[in-house]
Amino acid sequence: MSKVLITGADGLIGTRLQQLLKDKGHTIYTIGRARGGRRRAGHYTWDIAGQQMDPAALQGIDAIVHLAGAGVADQRWTAARKKEIYDSRIDSTRLLYHTLATVPNKVKTIVSAAAVGYYGDRGADIVSETDPAGETFLAKVVKDWEHAVAQMEKLGVRHVCCRIGVVLAKDGGALPELAKTIPLGIAPYFAKPDLYYPWIHIDDVCGVMIHGLEHQSMYGSYNTTAPSPVQIRDLMEAIVAARRTHALLVPVPPLALKVMLGEMSEVVLQSQRCTADKLLATGYRYKYPELSAALKDIYK
Repeated sequence: MSKVLITGADGLIGTRLQQLLKDKGHTIYTIGRARGGRRRAGHYTWDIAGQQMDPAALQGIDAIVHLAGAGVADQRWTAARKKEIYDSRIDSTRLLYHTLATVPNKVKTIVSAAAVGYYGDRGADIVSETDPAGETFLAKVVKDWEHAVAQMEKLGVRHVCCRIGVVLAKDGGALPELAKTIPLGIAPYFAKPDLYYPWIHIDDVCGVMIHGLEHQSMYGSYNTTAPSPVQIRDLMEAIVAARRTHALLVPVPPLALKVMLGEMSEVVLQSQRCTADKLLATGYRYKYPELSAALKDIYK
């Protein structure tokens, strides 16, 4: 089994991924910013701004899973916050590259997070990995992030970029926010035509990443989304049904959200109707290919 180094391991995906990798017999190490208190076993530190990384973090490592990056929807997008979102991804990848290039190691694979934001707002059009990047801020972030990861090819490191969709999980991601008002009997949805959400259960996000680690034939970018994206109204209706409750579906004008969130509204108002054909062709089999089953598991 492999020794895997994970960046951004304390986040929603990183936490679950560690559990699933350990279940499969892999040995996990993590790297992040220095913190006060006693250092955890198997945890190393880096300084992204200073482009410094503990070289011992690469000792014996076979593969890296790169999840590090400032939360896209955690704060309103000021100029400073946008810079942080961009730099945290590009600079951390650059640090990994330079360390791999200068420190003796046996890393053969890097699996990196990315996002369907790469495509921008595509309405009802079905988008695949061969479609061009959009022109929004998020599209530029993901495009440049993937390009930085692809530089690992020069070092003989195979790279897999997972363009992650709307992650469904019980205790984080988009679902708690979407369902916030359902206990009040209201299920709001954005009244925008052809607004598709490329959802995916968190176990399948992690499953795709593990698949990428274990299958040498995988290379490049993959839509990490369920096979059947749904429109936002249908998603809200399915959430209400899975919770076995009743709530009134209420359309919300997109303009209201744009006024509240400004440019950050693109996180929830952009449509990406992603196909999973490329991923399915690698032999990956979804644990939750259907929305109803995914929500049933989360709310069980």
